[in-house]
Amino acid sequence: MTLPSLQLVHHLLSLNEDSVDPRLLQQAQLALLDNVGCGLFGSIQPWGKITREFALGEAAKGHATLLGSAQGLAPARVAFANGTATHGFELDDIVQGALVHPGAVVVSAALAIAEEYDVSGQRLLLGIIAGYEMMARLGLALGAQHNTQGFHTTGVAGSVASVVACAVVLKMEVDQVLSAIGIACSMSSGIKAFTQGTGGMVKRMHAGQAAESGVVACELAKRGFTGPQAGIDGRYGLLSVIGGHDIRPEALNEHLGSSFAIDHIWVKAYPCCGLLHSSAHALEALKQEHRLTPDQVQEIQIHSSERAIEQNSNTNPREPMTAQYSLEFCAGVSLAKDARDPQAYAQDQLDDPGVRALLAKTRLFVDHDMESLFPAHFAARVVVKTTSGASFEKTVIDPKGTDADPLTPQEIDEKFERLARPVKTAHAIQHIKSLSKELVQSPTMKHFSAALRQGNL
Repeated sequence: MTLPSLQLVHHLLSLNEDSVDPRLLQQAQLALLDNVGCGLFGSIQPWGKITREFALGEAAKGHATLLGSAQGLAPARVAFANGTATHGFELDDIVQGALVHPGAVVVSAALAIAEEYDVSGQRLLLGIIAGYEMMARLGLALGAQHNTQGFHTTGVAGSVASVVACAVVLKMEVDQVLSAIGIACSMSSGIKAFTQGTGGMVKRMHAGQAAESGVVACELAKRGFTGPQAGIDGRYGLLSVIGGHDIRPEALNEHLGSSFAIDHIWVKAYPCCGLLHSSAHALEALKQEHRLTPDQVQEIQIHSSERAIEQNSNTNPREPMTAQYSLEFCAGVSLAKDARDPQAYAQDQLDDPGVRALLAKTRLFVDHDMESLFPAHFAARVVVKTTSGASFEKTVIDPKGTDADPLTPQEIDEKFERLARPVKTAHAIQHIKSLSKELVQSPTMKHFSAALRQGNL
């Protein structure tokens, strides 16, 4: 019997310019713009600077653009640095239910390889569509247990997704692609030790490493390096080795072609772990509806899933990473500052007295109703009790940015501008936006590449 993974790969490799729905190309263009914005902002963070300096230090020749630099380098190292930067501040997109961040991996890999081989803009967008589809389906097939046990699904599924994205960009032969996937399955990795204590920088790198792995695997396979042809769902494949009791191989090929993941991505509005977004959305709404000020708050109650309470409770985060994973800190930011401002999670803001005072008033509870919706929904019920005795409550099942409440193209443009502003001139920002929208008709990557390199502050 044909394995589900083989059916999926053949389906994705068959995507072509003549048959793809124009709406999917538009969604891919928006995903590209959003993730480039995330990467530009991440490039000026400490981990983004380190990985950029590492790539520049090697000076491997190539034509891929290192974000925040005017330099062209080899695509593997660019995918590594850009993927790390794009995943660098919890602002990159999510596929809800699959527990993955596709854009940091897929866009970083596909863009680097597209620039290196100067393909058409439409070919790049097709690669992004295919990479998102593979990452979403593989995340669903892996189930949730592996993630609960401590594997980071973005790192595990990302290497395979970046192979598929690059393969579609380059129109690789199916045997080469299957070998590249088999190679990438042995490169899949990432553990969630970053959620405990001092998280360090490594979580950001999981996306970069996955993006780089896909580029490397494709380049090796193109040169004749072979790998197992059933690396995903064959014996000792990725699903059986890393997945738990809840793996779903059938998710790889269910309803192929009836819908695409790129149509249902969660474009993040808040710069924190996705499990916290419903709480941030609820608190932001309560603050606006009732004109709440921090000094009016007596207690904040957050009722959410067991995963959120167990993984995301931290009453003394000491690094941006741990602050972005702390429900208590997020609650403080949402009421004392702007929940959408990434600067609120910067290192020099972690001891802000207003945020810390609200953090100390925040209590977390596992809620059966919210738990029953996980992982398809990261829901939360929030209660704010005031010093006057009033109590305000709001439940958010799907926060702003999700498929149920998506960001508009204009809001994605505004997010891009906000994130790019510390890195690029105003003219460069508008130029990138304009050329990204022309990619679907562009026969070359050269103009977009030039725009990415210009106007660095």
